[in-house]
Amino acid sequence: MGNMVNTITVQVKSQDVIDSVITQIQILLVKRHETTLENTPYTVRTQQEIIETQAATTAAFRSLLAWVAAVSLLVGGIGIMNIMLVSVTERTREIGIRQATGATPGDIRAQFLFEALMLSLTGGLLGVLGGVGGSWLFNLLGQMRTVIVPNSIALAFSSAAAVGIFFGFYPANKAAQLDPIEALRHE
Repeated sequence: MGNMVNTITVQVKSQDVIDSVITQIQILLVKRHETTLENTPYTVRTQQEIIETQAATTAAFRSLLAWVAAVSLLVGGIGIMNIMLVSVTERTREIGIRQATGATPGDIRAQFLFEALMLSLTGGLLGVLGGVGGSWLFNLLGQMRTVIVPNSIALAFSSAAAVGIFFGFYPANKAAQLDPIEALRHE
């Protein structure tokens, strides 16, 4: 852009003089541009301000991702609950036979909770594989380095397990409370 200056970088000897140097730079630029401090066509920023801005941006993105993850877990949990409710309805006769042959309500509840847990852990495994693969691909093709934190993988699996157990409890309890005679009559 011709003879226009876009950025000036200044290095100070110690942190103690940063405010004094900023004031001197502003006075010099105000004189050179024949303007006032309120109407200056430039900004003076320190490294600390840039770091704080970047940290605030990172925190905002982290918060946004946490909300997206929470909504995803809720939607996934509702999906698991619906699948398990359909499974209980379709397998009512099987539940009646199990009860008639000696299965306790706890046995039936445990069976359906285990199935819900397996569904959610399978989804968690697919999600982790997709996340690790996407991170690897982004690292390979992108300009920014990505790091996979092992604790996040453990958090993903424990969240998937908690969602499976929480949203699978109602269908499992419903299956455990079926009347054996009514269940055997079900077509």
